[in-house]
Amino acid sequence: MTEAWIDAMQILASTLRLATPLIFCAMAGMFSERAGVVDIGLEGKLLMGAFAAAAVASLTGSPWAGLGAAIFASVALALVHGFACITHRGDHIVSGVAINILASGLTVVIGIALFTMGGQTPPLDRAERFRPITLPFADQVADIPVLGPLYAELLSGHNILVYAALAAVPLASIVLFATSFGLRLRAAGEAPEAVDSAGYSVTWLRYRAVIITGVLCGIAGAYLSTAHGGGFVREMSAGKGYIALAALIFGKWRPVPTLFACLLFGVLESSAARLSGVSLPVVGQIPIEVILIAPYVLTVILLAGFFGRAIPPRALGVPYVKER
Repeated sequence: MTEAWIDAMQILASTLRLATPLIFCAMAGMFSERAGVVDIGLEGKLLMGAFAAAAVASLTGSPWAGLGAAIFASVALALVHGFACITHRGDHIVSGVAINILASGLTVVIGIALFTMGGQTPPLDRAERFRPITLPFADQVADIPVLGPLYAELLSGHNILVYAALAAVPLASIVLFATSFGLRLRAAGEAPEAVDSAGYSVTWLRYRAVIITGVLCGIAGAYLSTAHGGGFVREMSAGKGYIALAALIFGKWRPVPTLFACLLFGVLESSAARLSGVSLPVVGQIPIEVILIAPYVLTVILLAGFFGRAIPPRALGVPYVKER
């Protein structure tokens, strides 16, 4: 039982690490879409943040400098999206797709110009990455049945950005549902005319929402390249921004259900290596390709609404024109 329990804790710990960028991106999308701005550009901001973090960490030797650069680059793209959608009332989907295409090409072009390595950055050494943190007494309690592996294997041994992702969920809940700012932000996505009538700027609320989105996507990108990975490779986001958007919709734009949706995707990804080569009584050996594609198939299923209809904020994607 102890070995099985340890294995379960290791799977769950891997799930947390793999779900971390999804959690950050899903919380980011929640702020944007709760304010009425559709953000299909999560993927592009995630990718740009990953490149900026790895490039600056490689050049400066500091993962914290890389984190700052990732946030700056992601917020810059978020402001471009806001300028197109909020100020000029452009189509949110078109702008988001343009952000994704821009990030995909720009990361390769800048990467080739800086490092001449085909669009990727040099491998990062230990000092240039966020390292795992061993919590106090983890080694001492590891042999205690049940609780020991829970603390030593599941809770301990993650880097600081994993813990930040878990903290982002209750923090998002507090900001959105327990503060006056959150009330006004949600109203901007449901009834912007009421926000305007109360004397608050819908435009400024939506801009603040997309800035928060940029910050969280930047942290997610920095995690990909300087914490979970050891450098940037082209297209390393691998659709995680879209998966986070699917988790957000499945969670009905609420933090805790969205967290569990992200963890579901993390479980599927963490199980890929363990299920490779496993034989089932009827279907036989499971091809690794089937396991790897499972998160993307689930994304399509969730977006198709097979698990119930998700009702978005009423003014999501609707430009607001101030009445004179």
